[in-house]
Amino acid sequence: MSNIRFEALKNAFSHEIPNPNEVNERAKDYFAQDVFTREKMKEYISEEVLEQLFDDVDNGRTIHRDIASVVAIGIRKWAIEHGATHFTHWFQPLTGGTAEKHDAFFTLKDGALLEEFSGDSLYQQEPDASSFPNGGIRNTFEARGYSAWDPSSPVFLKGDTLCIPTVFVAYTGEALDYKTPLIRSTASLCHAAREVCAYFDKQVKHVHVNLGWEQEYFLVDEALYNARPDLMLTGRTLMGHDSAKNQQLEDHYFGAIPARVLAFMQELEYEALKAGIPVRTRHNEVAPNQFEMAPIFEEVNLANDHNLLVMSIMDRVAAKHHFRVLLHEKPYAGVNGSGKHCNWSMQTNTGINLLAPGKNPYQNLQFVTFLVNVLMAVQRHNGLLKASIVSATNEHRLGANEAPPAIISVFLGKQISEVLDKLEHASAEEAIIINAKKEMKLGVANIPEILLDNTDRNRTSPFAFTGNRFEFRAVGSSANCGAAMLALNAAVAEQLMLFKAEVDARIEKGEAKERVLFEIIKRYIVECKTIRFDGNGYSDEWKKEAEKRGLDCETSVPLIIDRYLSPETIKMFGTTAVLSEAELHSRTEVKWETYSKKLQIESRVMGDLVVNHVLPAAKRYQTMLLQNVLAVKQVFSADETESLNEMDYSIIKQIENHSGAIHKAVERMTEARHKANRMPDERSKAVAYHDTVLPLMAEIRSHADALEMIVDDELWTLPKYRELLFIH
Repeated sequence: MSNIRFEALKNAFSHEIPNPNEVNERAKDYFAQDVFTREKMKEYISEEVLEQLFDDVDNGRTIHRDIASVVAIGIRKWAIEHGATHFTHWFQPLTGGTAEKHDAFFTLKDGALLEEFSGDSLYQQEPDASSFPNGGIRNTFEARGYSAWDPSSPVFLKGDTLCIPTVFVAYTGEALDYKTPLIRSTASLCHAAREVCAYFDKQVKHVHVNLGWEQEYFLVDEALYNARPDLMLTGRTLMGHDSAKNQQLEDHYFGAIPARVLAFMQELEYEALKAGIPVRTRHNEVAPNQFEMAPIFEEVNLANDHNLLVMSIMDRVAAKHHFRVLLHEKPYAGVNGSGKHCNWSMQTNTGINLLAPGKNPYQNLQFVTFLVNVLMAVQRHNGLLKASIVSATNEHRLGANEAPPAIISVFLGKQISEVLDKLEHASAEEAIIINAKKEMKLGVANIPEILLDNTDRNRTSPFAFTGNRFEFRAVGSSANCGAAMLALNAAVAEQLMLFKAEVDARIEKGEAKERVLFEIIKRYIVECKTIRFDGNGYSDEWKKEAEKRGLDCETSVPLIIDRYLSPETIKMFGTTAVLSEAELHSRTEVKWETYSKKLQIESRVMGDLVVNHVLPAAKRYQTMLLQNVLAVKQVFSADETESLNEMDYSIIKQIENHSGAIHKAVERMTEARHKANRMPDERSKAVAYHDTVLPLMAEIRSHADALEMIVDDELWTLPKYRELLFIH
């Protein structure tokens, strides 16, 4: 009898290691060649139109349709010259991925084909809003929705198709995507930050929010992937016993990149650079067959677009190299999961990083002001920030194998903590000194020096300060960065608004600005101690301490999602004009529904695996042992038979016990699933799946993994961890 596992192994070892693709040009010669950059626009669009377009984009104003019509002509000409035959509005629905519908660059007039791409086609299209997750905003019979051009993100080519980054909204105006609220949150934060910057530098006219993502992923040979129904349908292994060797030696981390993987990486980088994605870093991650890539920082909206695009490119390139990319946060139990660390910062148009120490006392007071306000925002909304990163997939990663715990805290490091402690205990006279020339001195010496590489890294911290930015480490590898970034942006924007209102109120009463700033920051330093934690986030002691501090310690994903509907969250998103209450209700419905559906799929796949793979293999092996027992009885005496068959008897009983337990657990899991599906609303359904179905899946897995270690290797049909993790 053929074994699909051995067929898959045979195919996996048959791949020739491809020679790395040779790119004759230097990266700078083909970087962004598939992007209609501002520089390229000058060749196709008049200077007058471009000046108006750039001014509108840079100042966040709506583009007039007349301008869009002229821009569309230039875009069409460039795209067709570069081989495009179709165009699409490229948007980010609440599925977590991207969506596109392709239309040709022509229309029919009097029986003849005419090339056409109007300003209206660029500006707006009408996807079916009822067919994408909408949380009840649109009924099935109310299908109208709109995708609208986002001119702040450049159009690009993907094969023969011109892709136009767009927002996606309902007919009634509510956001049905991640880009719309991300743009709103960025605008709100930029305005609030600019207002606070005015205390320190009147020359600041704009504040930009930057994002640098680090994308972790696993690679698996496509033949092995195709032999694992759970990988194909859920993105993770629903069962599989630990390999004797996994990541204990940490010999994979930063090791030499395997030749076949390197060839994949080189082509991936080539395609990414052509798409204008400034990827710079590649390396082996800690777990076997786990890798990472990272670009240079970009404006947050563009960076998020680029991350979604690179995930698409990864799949396409991997297929050419007979790999499959696994972006699931925990595709394998017992080894590291994959995250997408989001490095977040703010920068002024004058070139100042607001989260980096300055060159003079005013800049350092500005630095401390923004640093502490971020701490306050994270403390006030730590539950929401956790809700922004949880999912059915990231649930398996949080708190396991170097992933951040499911409690949001901030790591600052010893030296920065000492700076804040010194400011906390200093008087205004000690901290702020105004000399005869009206120059200010901040009474904390050498801030620039001590903040350079100021601290070790804390891998257990979900939100860590790393010198000139915050690293949101809890974001999952398959996630849209926008979900976490819009929550963080909005929380900090609200906090800066509150800070400014308090400062202005006291200045209006005649108090000195510097004293007011210091005294409020000093109070904030004390208040935000709740969120600061530099220790081991995995320890039981921290969980108890976090609960005492009043931090959100909930671990159930469906219950964490509730944080989107807390009064504080609704008020915050309303104040910053990022998400309305109706949009928040919509998103929670989508999140609960998605959670339930993913567990429903996983539990059904698990039932199929144990019934059609695990139990038949176990039964075949048990039958072989029973036949051996009978054969022994025919040859040897009764006394000899008992001792000779002792081991077989033990294994036969173990197989029977585990098989029986699986049968019963599958029946209970099926009933639990049916009961969950009958719940009256999406939240109740998600809670039921979490509380009743998920534990039964873990129970079934434990018995299946035990059988994997008992059953003859030649009879086991599913590729094992040692093969999935080490064949490349």
